[in-house]
Amino acid sequence: MTRVRHNDYGVLAPPPIGTWRPALTVSVVIPARDCRGELERTVAALARQTYPAELTEVVVADDGSDPPIELPGARVVRVRDGWGRGAAREAGRLAATGDVIHWLDADMILAEDHLEAHMRWHHLIDHAVVIGDTRFVDAPDEEGVQSPYTRRTLESTRMLRDAGSTAYLLHTGASSSVRADLLHAAGGVDVELNMAEDTELGYRLAQAGAVFIPDPQARGRHVGPSTVMRREKEVHRHNWSYLGDLIPDLRWLRTHPSRHWRVPYVRVVVPGTTYEETRTAVDAVLAGTVSDTAVTVVGPWDRLTDGRRASLDEPLLDLRLLRNLYRYEPRVAFAAAEPLSAAPSPFLLSLPPGWAPGPDTVSRLVRLADADGLGLVCVVLAETADGVVAARFERTAAFSRAAFFHGDPDDLVDEMFGSLWVGGAEYGIVPVAEAEPPTGDAAKWRALAARRLEEVKELRGTVERLSAEVARLSAESRDEAGTGRFSSLIRHLRSAG
Repeated sequence: MTRVRHNDYGVLAPPPIGTWRPALTVSVVIPARDCRGELERTVAALARQTYPAELTEVVVADDGSDPPIELPGARVVRVRDGWGRGAAREAGRLAATGDVIHWLDADMILAEDHLEAHMRWHHLIDHAVVIGDTRFVDAPDEEGVQSPYTRRTLESTRMLRDAGSTAYLLHTGASSSVRADLLHAAGGVDVELNMAEDTELGYRLAQAGAVFIPDPQARGRHVGPSTVMRREKEVHRHNWSYLGDLIPDLRWLRTHPSRHWRVPYVRVVVPGTTYEETRTAVDAVLAGTVSDTAVTVVGPWDRLTDGRRASLDEPLLDLRLLRNLYRYEPRVAFAAAEPLSAAPSPFLLSLPPGWAPGPDTVSRLVRLADADGLGLVCVVLAETADGVVAARFERTAAFSRAAFFHGDPDDLVDEMFGSLWVGGAEYGIVPVAEAEPPTGDAAKWRALAARRLEEVKELRGTVERLSAEVARLSAESRDEAGTGRFSSLIRHLRSAG
């Protein structure tokens, strides 16, 4: 199976339509409510597909239609758990039997090779999310246009090949497909969402290692404009009220400096050792400049009992004190083993025993990883007789992608996303004995001040270079008949300053 770096699926070579032999089954899942006429047209188009009928099933998830939908050519399931698009999609997914789940809106008019265009990608790799080319029309016989957002995104990212970690933002329920087992691994559809459930699912599929592929040959027309096209501001006002909780990548929705969020941006793993050592590390994380960071403390918590004990002399006293200290802290969790993945959080920082981050450590590691889309940053802290002591900063999507292949995960991540070794002192990770006590906002202001000092140094260097250029041009101007060029430069520098 071919390995895709970031989201550059250009290394894949799908067979031309009509020249290959399919093997995978596909379930077309259509959420529907009170749209019998549109649904009949869509199901009829599915009956004319070039993809083999014996490999295709159509599942309609009826979300409370009155009267209930009855439709030849489709299996109809009733939505029992909740209501809305999220509940309908999940009900259809759970009823589906295909290797691939193909989401489809009820008011779509499909080209006859629409399914085949989708499915050829799923025969190449098992972690593809294929996005159809949906055009919006006012009447069934029109050619239609893409939504403005889709068009701009595709044009600016070479059809998502350069989109990196943001490719999921184009995921739509109108016409997209994904392997059923990848969808299951990502957690299925959130039944509580009746809008933006496709964007939120796309984010979780990205964390599960998906490659997002828009296929212009998977042609389909959507009758009527989308809700976003008709009421964009109202849709954003509605969806952004909860997407900030669910998608930490949407940083502009998390501008509050200190509130708690449902899905952390970074999950930090701290080994539970002594009370004082572990407390220093955990408190340092919680006082950092990235407020949407959560901590998992690893230890044998199941060995703590509630029975009679010697309060000051029990063997697991330090663990009990740690659990007492953080029991009601919503950003701290307890686990018996280090988590294999931070999903749905996009980043995982693992600290070795006895080390604590600085106020700006997490923020700087995120910026470093995002600059080149790195999947792994190893932070060297010390060298001992037993080897190198290091912290690890992992991108969730990168290690999820590596799990689809055989081989060393670190090597696979390096190949598909890139990795880097850096020094601990450079990123503020120190022994707990040297860690400063957390002082809330003061620690954050110190980190901010340090960044500002770096910026000032860069600006001073720029000023020195410009001053030298001005002096040189000034000297040249004295030898020239006019001073127009020099005066123009002076005016430019003053306006820029």
